[in-house]
Amino acid sequence: MTLTQLRYLVAIADAGLNITLAAERVHATQPGLSKLLRQLEDELGFQLFHRKGRSLHAITHAGTHVLERARIILAETANIRSIAANLRNESRGTLRIATTHTQARFALPSAVAALSRSYPQVSVHLQPVNDSDVISLLEGGQVDLAIVSTAAGAPPPNGIALPAYRWNRTVLVPKGHALSKQKQAPTLEQLAAHPLISYDSSLKAESSLARAFHAANLHPQIAMTASDADLIKTYVREGLGVGVLAEMAYQPEHDTDLSELSADHLFAACTTWIVLRRESVLREYTLDFISVFAPHLERRAVSRALATGGAGTSQWPGVPHWRQRQVPHKVQDLVAEAQ
Repeated sequence: MTLTQLRYLVAIADAGLNITLAAERVHATQPGLSKLLRQLEDELGFQLFHRKGRSLHAITHAGTHVLERARIILAETANIRSIAANLRNESRGTLRIATTHTQARFALPSAVAALSRSYPQVSVHLQPVNDSDVISLLEGGQVDLAIVSTAAGAPPPNGIALPAYRWNRTVLVPKGHALSKQKQAPTLEQLAAHPLISYDSSLKAESSLARAFHAANLHPQIAMTASDADLIKTYVREGLGVGVLAEMAYQPEHDTDLSELSADHLFAACTTWIVLRRESVLREYTLDFISVFAPHLERRAVSRALATGGAGTSQWPGVPHWRQRQVPHKVQDLVAEAQ
């Protein structure tokens, strides 16, 4: 049994049992991957997957147990490599981040740029996906950290969640729209009278948008949803409805044809979290990235949270609002401020 075989096994599972896709992800040939999988099954004495013809149909019961252990082994292997790299003071590597389109588009660029200026030999790989898939990528070991938002300040249920910042929803309409002409901020009743365009997650019962309308006994028409804030703004411009989206997605210098209407009083504030795998060993540049993206998350405190399994992280003091948030130009700027 080899680490390569275990890595291929996990890749197949994470690719939805698509061997072609798994081979692409691990930079192997499909025949080579299939051969190592058969060798692993021969050594173990049982099948890891149910098959239909040449295709894999499902993971067997025994395969589920092996896959669980394989993930642990590969995670610990990665931890050992991280320990060694940190001891050698290596400043090169890869930082893999799973997040939503809104975070990747509007919240992360300045922090990634600051990290790149301080660590030019570190490549950053963003995987923008839907909310529901962000944590799955982290748990599957496909990324080093996840950045995701939740409503009402509740942390994600899995991993070690560090609060990065709080934010509110905002309402966007085309210039000249009836809602933009009134002096007062819109009410829920007024919003419910218009077709709405918002995120895919707004259809979920736990969404702060859905909860607000439900509490007011209102049933708005969700005319369209999208995972990408830029798409939401595009269709607001086309007159398909009133946009309800994260405030960081509105850029006054670019969105000059749109009017922003405050919705702070309508919907509960959300919190964006940095989520880490439990028992993971982070590279030094990953700790620096966290410090840049959320300066109130001091490095030693983050390391302590990892060591204690995340105890007390939901009560982290000084979590800023998006409007108060400032990202240092470089990691060194953050160190200078601390001194």
